Amino acid sequence: MSDRSLRGMRLGAQSMETESGVEPAPRQRVEYRCADGEQVFVTFAAEAEIPAVWVSKTGKEAILAHGEKPIDPSEKPVRTHWDMLLERRSVPELEQILDDRLAILRAKRGERVS
Repeated sequence: MSDRSLRGMRLGAQSMETESGVEPAPRQRVEYRCADGEQVFVTFAAEAEIPAVWVSKTGKEAILAHGEKPIDPSEKPVRTHWDMLLERRSVPELEQILDDRLAILRAKRGERVS
């Protein structure tokens, strides 16, 4: 068994190949900026698609230095109570309901109804 062991090297820790003649893949350095002015630099492969937004190491959202924040199409616009009410009733209907309810309240208080 001892005649088959590898001596003088750690298994899996080092490579016998040299780095001579090896060229790294082309890269590009992209600048992002946070809302507070912090600059974030990220290195991508030359053919990589560059994202418009990047999260910095501090957790802040950074936007491309020469770009704008994209609008997320999956974000729905905020629907208010008024918007939902207008889906069910028209404005003249709402005015009529308001007048009726005010008349009932005034009658309960004993006020004169006009």
